Amino acid sequence: MAQLLVDYITSLDGYGSAEGWPGLWGMGGPDYFSFLDEDGREDYALLLGATTYRLFARFAETGEEFTDELAARTKYVFSHGLDEPLGLGDSTLVRNDPVAFVRELKQRDRPLRTIGSPTLVRSLLAAGLVDRYRVVVFPVVNGATGADRIYDGWPDVTFADIITRTFDGRLQLFEGTPTRSPSPPDPAADAKV
Repeated sequence: MAQLLVDYITSLDGYGSAEGWPGLWGMGGPDYFSFLDEDGREDYALLLGATTYRLFARFAETGEEFTDELAARTKYVFSHGLDEPLGLGDSTLVRNDPVAFVRELKQRDRPLRTIGSPTLVRSLLAAGLVDRYRVVVFPVVNGATGADRIYDGWPDVTFADIITRTFDGRLQLFEGTPTRSPSPPDPAADAKV
C-alpha cells in the first residue's frame, strides 16, 4: 500500500507564506537546498489543491529553476474551478471527492506526497489517510503579513516516531506519524509519569 507524506514549510506562527516576503522567507541555505535536491530524486506522485497548482504554474511561467522537475512529476490536481488542459507537465485534473480518490491511489505501490494545499490536507488528515507529516519551520513570525494558515480547521493530532533535523543552523525539520486525538489527554495520566 502506498504511503502519503504531507510536506509543509511554515513560519513559527503557522503561515505557509507571507505577503511581500521572498520564497522560503529568504532563508534557504546550502544544507536545506541539498536536502531538497536529494529528496526530489525520490519517485512519488504529487497531490495538489488548485491554489497551490496555480502558484506552481505561475513559477513555471517565470522560469523558476525547480519547475522543470515539478513539471515532469505525476501530479493529481483537485479542483472544481480549473479547466483542462492543465499546462504544468504531467497533471491530471481530479473533480472527484479527494478522500475517495486518494484512498484508491493508496491501494497502489507508488508513494504519494502533498506540498502546501492546506484544504486538501485537512480533508485527507481528517479521513486518516496521512501516513507521515513533515514540516520545515523557518525562524520568522508573520503576524502582520502571513498568508495561507496551515493548521486552521485541523483536528487535534499527536505525533509518534519523531525525526528532527536542523538545516543551516536555523531551519528546523520535524517529521512524525500523525494520529487524530479524539479528546485532549488526561492530565492525571501525566501526573503518574
